[in-house]
Amino acid sequence: MIQEIEDSLIPKGTVDLIGVGRLGLRTAINLIQIHRGGPKIISLFDNQKISKSDLIFLFNGGKIGEYKTDFIKSLSTHEESYRNVVSNPVNITDNNLEDAIKGDVVVLELAGGDTINTAAKIIKKAHENGSKTIGTAGIFGIGEEEIVVKDISEFDNTNIVVNLLREKGIEKNHTVVSTNKFITSGVPITPYVLDDVSNIITREIIKLLL
Repeated sequence: MIQEIEDSLIPKGTVDLIGVGRLGLRTAINLIQIHRGGPKIISLFDNQKISKSDLIFLFNGGKIGEYKTDFIKSLSTHEESYRNVVSNPVNITDNNLEDAIKGDVVVLELAGGDTINTAAKIIKKAHENGSKTIGTAGIFGIGEEEIVVKDISEFDNTNIVVNLLREKGIEKNHTVVSTNKFITSGVPITPYVLDDVSNIITREIIKLLL
């Protein structure tokens, strides 16, 4: 009986991680480590290379100039038949959106610059595919902030990222994780806030895959 239960607790489903910077790396490591379940395929999308300021990558053994997606793939020692980490050292654009987004769960952990248009297009494509989506909407914080997790439809109008996504037509069925603090809030992004946010995102991914 126990053996049958163990045999049933295997990796299932696919996750697309869009953006694997300081937050995305943490989420990817969490997913790779899940035992007795979690995703079977983790597809990573990011065209950035590790720089000397990417300390969390360097601490984990990454090399300056190495593609972040390639490094994360190298961290997984699983047999690909058990859990396959797929490195895609590219950003999602209009040119590859149609073919790239295929996961059962699509997670957006984009950072820097104007990412709203890209995020909205990815979410819409994922929803067309019947996929579930998770994204961030302001994760600055020193560690005292409440990390809010709820559908985009449940937010009021005080979250500027949520408001911008709504203007692009993303009004429901998209899980948002946020401290409600932004670059304009005058606080940094601390590593322990990133730890907490990535842990929450991982939990939400697991729930959507069950």
